Amino acid sequence: MSHRPPAIFLMGPTASGKTGTAIALAQRLPVQLVNVDSAQIYRDMDIGTAKPDRETRERYPHRLMDILDPAERYSAAQFRDDALREMRDITASGHVPLLVGGTGLYFRALERGLADLPAADSAVRAAIHPEAAGRGWPAMHATLAEVDPEAAARISPNDPQRIQRALEIFRLTGEPMSMHWKNVEGGEFPWRVLKIGVTPSDRAELHRRIETRFHAMMAAGFLDEVRALKSRGDLHPDMPSMRAVGYRQLWEHLAGSFDLDEAIRRGVVASRRYAKRQMTWFRAESDLHWLHNGTDPLPRVVAFLDSPEKV
Repeated sequence: MSHRPPAIFLMGPTASGKTGTAIALAQRLPVQLVNVDSAQIYRDMDIGTAKPDRETRERYPHRLMDILDPAERYSAAQFRDDALREMRDITASGHVPLLVGGTGLYFRALERGLADLPAADSAVRAAIHPEAAGRGWPAMHATLAEVDPEAAARISPNDPQRIQRALEIFRLTGEPMSMHWKNVEGGEFPWRVLKIGVTPSDRAELHRRIETRFHAMMAAGFLDEVRALKSRGDLHPDMPSMRAVGYRQLWEHLAGSFDLDEAIRRGVVASRRYAKRQMTWFRAESDLHWLHNGTDPLPRVVAFLDSPEKV
């Protein structure tokens, strides 16, 4: 007979209320929080990534938040190593890891492991770059959708790094990247997991929340935050950190591409599209328990914690 310790995955699209739900659980249960947001890992990116305010973070620390400078890169493999370390530490302290965020790739890499993908190939990349320069990355994304629609659904047409990698893998192996992910083989995850999804039941309500929050971030100084990052001189808009939703649009405004109203409009649209891609990830989680319209997760979590697994 063996017992795996419990862990909770709290996931959902942007602006769905994940942070509030996580804090509500942390106020009532012996949990410790781990960030699973690929933008909130960066320091000096507070407003546009919707991090909890400083007082909340001091009272309820979020592990793996503010761990990198925006000039640094971070992979799903690095996240997995870091998250496993933090989860082991939390469990050893007698607490329950509560992982909260909207980056589906990170959740999946953590629980299922990572595919053995081929190394980068300079010749293939050398062929992709001029093709992308001539056609544009949205057109390259359309090409990806023809050979790997599942991966294309999860990758933004404005994410050249991930489009390039997905096309590179297909051209090297003849198989879509999504197929490689499905072929991952891993042992049993060391924790038994309760997965909770948070989202409004009505898509229009989620869209309203996204727009309201984007305007609130602007009022809180989002533009000044991007201006400070741009003024550093060592960042550029194709870096993973600066491709975060909202940052790219405001950066382009500051570069003179369009006025602020247009930047805000584009930021809201990009946020809605990002939420749609997030939901594609989460709908693939067959054991995810959805909460709608402020449903209290506490009864379900308590029942889960009170029923230890016996193997």
